[in-house]
Amino acid sequence: MPEEVFNSLSLFVSLFLSFSLFPFFFRMGSLAMLVLLFFSQGQSSTPEVEKRSTCDQCDERLFCNCSSRNYRHVPTVTVTEVVTLDLSFNDITSVAEDDLREYTWLRTLDLHSNRIQSIHEWAFHLLQGLESLDMSYNQLAALNPAWFSKLLSLQHLNLLGSCYRTLGPGGTLSLFRSLTRLRFLRFGNPALEEVRRGDLAGVRQLDQLEVYGNNLKRYDPGSLGDLWPLGVVTLRLRGPFQDNTTLVSSILRDVSYSETFLVVADVLLSEKTSVAPFRETNRRRVRSIMFQNATLTDEAIVHFMEVMDGASLEFLGVEDATFHGTGSWTPARRTHLDNLGTVYFRNIEVMNVYKFTSFLPVGFLLKNLRQISIINCKVYVMPCLTSLLLTQMVYLDLSGNLLTDLTLTESLCHGIGILRNLRVINVSDNALKSISLISKLVTRLDKLVHLDISQNAYTSMPHTCSWPQILTHLNLSRAKLRRVTPCLPSTLEILDLGHNDLTAFHSVALPALRELHLSGNKLMSLPPGWLFPSLEVLLIQSNTLSMFGPSNLRLYRRLRALQAGQNRFVCSCEFVNFMVWRWGGAVEGSVELTDRWDNYLCDSPLSLQGQRVDRVQLSPFQCHRILLVSSLCGCMLASGILFVILLWKIHAVWYVRMMWAWLKAKRNSGNQKRRDAAGNAYLLCYDAFVSYSEQDAEWVEEFLVPELEDSQPPLSLCLHKRDFLPGHWIIDNIIHAMERSRRTLFVLSEHFVHSEWCRYELDFSHFRLFDGDSEAAVLVLLEPISKDDVPKRFCKLRKLMSSRTYLEWPQEDERRAEFWSNLRLAVRGGDEL
Repeated sequence: MPEEVFNSLSLFVSLFLSFSLFPFFFRMGSLAMLVLLFFSQGQSSTPEVEKRSTCDQCDERLFCNCSSRNYRHVPTVTVTEVVTLDLSFNDITSVAEDDLREYTWLRTLDLHSNRIQSIHEWAFHLLQGLESLDMSYNQLAALNPAWFSKLLSLQHLNLLGSCYRTLGPGGTLSLFRSLTRLRFLRFGNPALEEVRRGDLAGVRQLDQLEVYGNNLKRYDPGSLGDLWPLGVVTLRLRGPFQDNTTLVSSILRDVSYSETFLVVADVLLSEKTSVAPFRETNRRRVRSIMFQNATLTDEAIVHFMEVMDGASLEFLGVEDATFHGTGSWTPARRTHLDNLGTVYFRNIEVMNVYKFTSFLPVGFLLKNLRQISIINCKVYVMPCLTSLLLTQMVYLDLSGNLLTDLTLTESLCHGIGILRNLRVINVSDNALKSISLISKLVTRLDKLVHLDISQNAYTSMPHTCSWPQILTHLNLSRAKLRRVTPCLPSTLEILDLGHNDLTAFHSVALPALRELHLSGNKLMSLPPGWLFPSLEVLLIQSNTLSMFGPSNLRLYRRLRALQAGQNRFVCSCEFVNFMVWRWGGAVEGSVELTDRWDNYLCDSPLSLQGQRVDRVQLSPFQCHRILLVSSLCGCMLASGILFVILLWKIHAVWYVRMMWAWLKAKRNSGNQKRRDAAGNAYLLCYDAFVSYSEQDAEWVEEFLVPELEDSQPPLSLCLHKRDFLPGHWIIDNIIHAMERSRRTLFVLSEHFVHSEWCRYELDFSHFRLFDGDSEAAVLVLLEPISKDDVPKRFCKLRKLMSSRTYLEWPQEDERRAEFWSNLRLAVRGGDEL
């Protein structure tokens, strides 16, 4: 039933009951009436459901980043087939049954750092393909096994934080009974009090397990014992290490395997009792132990070595720790840790650093060490006497400390080649300044293949250097180098010069180089490929490259991977065409772009700035300007030629010439008329201008002239032989003669049609006809001639020949008198013949 109809009916019922049952209510009391009215009105109003927000931050990888947007409910997303959904750092308080119903394709769901207090037991039931679920740091007071019952594909589960005290209800309802594929599990919080046997039933093996139990009070032995194998186990048990070492021993007994990497975090190891539980790790032959966020004392370290005496321990690490003591570890000199080959110290703060003694009292440990990492521990020197004990060392990492050129010289015993087995040295992020000095200190280390001297204060590179003969990996990144010199060893296979101030790289040939890192410099072009005939990987991001093309990459004969994003690309037609059409994931069939297209953005022109190169659309005019201009010019030339041909065909040139001549004649005629109006001399001098062919001159002179000029009254004729002014242009004479004659008498014959000058006279007569004087032309046919023999451009004459009577020269003598009479009449301007 619609909500509006329901509300109307409810209101009607309430009113009806109010009036019709009033006496009953009156007798029963007002209280009953109020209760009934409240009930009916309650039925008439339904609570409004808050509209869910929409998250539109989804990309082409089907990843929706809805983090940190203050959502109070699970939002809807614009992509229903979303694969990864990040809802972390919001204000979500609950997850309803239908909140995730649409996201059946979901593989990763991140809900950490919200305020979730309740989750419907069926909220995740349709997410059967879910592989990773992060529910950490919420406000869940209890964990429900129903949440995970359908998540058969789940591999990552993070339940850290919140405030639950146990892992589910316990008993046969194990929280993880359906998660047979689970490989990464994190659980626990400051409120967790107990871990019971069977809590992890269903989980068979884990690559990573993290337990947060700083306030754990109960642990049933064997609760974690069924998990095998275990890759990395992280235990945060600060409270139990202080108050309940038996509980810690039980946990260590269950999670310690020889192949397990054990991380003990958030602990205070100050007395003998606090390290006693590690006897279990010795018995279980654990080979790797790491202490994180720990507080250590001399006493604890000595007792730890005693507890681990004869152990299989191979790796010992301490990270983010505080040390209270002076290094007085002499009592442990009788212990045997012969298998210990790697020590890893990072971010260790020595409270009494100036009272700290040398490592010489534990020299029995140093002689077997093969890998030493002392990172960010404010070490300023490792005495040469200590270095002399490290006869087996192959790896030395002193990065992030306070070494200088002088103290490094002491640490490496002045370069006399004591550390002959050393293969890797990392002294990055110190206060070193001289590349030349470092090269001299390591030149006698015959086995050195990897040298990292990055993040130091180098400003220049010497022209020549001496290096070990087999050095293949050199890291000089994040310094202040401005140029590259032949100091670089020719044996290098991997060279990192990233994040310097290099503007060019064109003077050093490295024939063995396979990988070159040049990101973060100021290079304007790719280095010449012929310098690196073996190069396979080139990283040149974040420089000032404007473009590159196939001609550049063709010089790299073996290049297979390129990263060139985050440069200042000029999106010209050539570059865009190369990147989009020829690349398609590969250039020249071998080189691949290994960074994302999002890194390839146009810097210019301004109209394209910020656009991805592969999405740029350039017009044909922008890309083929020369071709288009050439084509346009060609088309214009062809059009011009066609136009000229057309003009020639329609005799346009003739029309133009004749029009110009006629306009000139008209202007002269107008001037003459004005002079005539002023009382000047004559306007017309002849009755007719005779146009004839030279071949017809005999007829004109013997018959025409005597008959017309000797007639009564006589007619004045203009003949070109007699009346044209000598020295004037023939065209001017023709125009002048026609303009000064009342009529133009054409003596038409075959000779006339083919006479050039006669055709000129016809031309001008044609324009005179256009001027409106249709009687100006008198046609005399000496011989039969068709109008089709008259040129087609003389359309007016052809029309007159079709519409007017010809004066034909009769061959019979008896008809000639009539001919002459008609001709005289036509010349004088008589009626149409």
